[in-house]
Amino acid sequence: MNGSRLMKLLGLIAGVGILDIVILSPGLLGVEIGGESALETASGVTLLVISLLVLLYGSYALLFKPPVLAPVKNMKTHEDYIAALSHYRNAKGLKKDIAHALDQLDRLEKKKTTLSDVLGQKFDQAELSYKKFHSVIDAVEQLFHLNIKGILNKLSVFDASGLSAFTSEQNPRQFSNKLVQEKTALHNEYLASITGYLGANEEILLKLDKLLLEISQLDSTDYQNIEDMPCMQEMDALIKQTKFYKQ
Repeated sequence: MNGSRLMKLLGLIAGVGILDIVILSPGLLGVEIGGESALETASGVTLLVISLLVLLYGSYALLFKPPVLAPVKNMKTHEDYIAALSHYRNAKGLKKDIAHALDQLDRLEKKKTTLSDVLGQKFDQAELSYKKFHSVIDAVEQLFHLNIKGILNKLSVFDASGLSAFTSEQNPRQFSNKLVQEKTALHNEYLASITGYLGANEEILLKLDKLLLEISQLDSTDYQNIEDMPCMQEMDALIKQTKFYKQ
């Protein structure tokens, strides 16, 4: 369970507990279990039963119920991508790929934070140089997320367990060799496309590392030659290829 769900669960427990204490405290609302009035007792018992049901349902929804995922095309935040990839975390034959994609997202956030800190040390936020660096970093991040969307689109239509069921030894002669080969080729094509997206994002992360190194080595005399920096030129070329990554 992630931190957000844990906090929601703790908030639910605290909220229900406080409500019960307020209502059942003697002298506040006149509701008391075992009091003189049968109506008071019935109301108190009913409150406790309802509280228990709310806690049980809330715990189920937060602990076991899968989160509602946003459509891939509408995903924008880091949390959106994490939640969507986590949905496929246990997909047969793809666990390592999903874990790799989640690790890449985590590393991207850390590199963005480090880059922002270094840029803040080298430039004033109002400077044109600062804005140029940030615009390139933002554009590369968008390309990175396009690759994640590509992975998610493939996962949404890919059934990794289908091939093993299709070619299981239970039905070794049920299908022709040609059909099995075509099914296997399609399976491998899906895997290759996911690997391709992961590789493209690994390249982006490497370029961000290079950019960080180049920025850290900048002297004041170099500030006017940002566009000539090798890594900036590489990133600019990569950004221009964005149209080839569109879904």
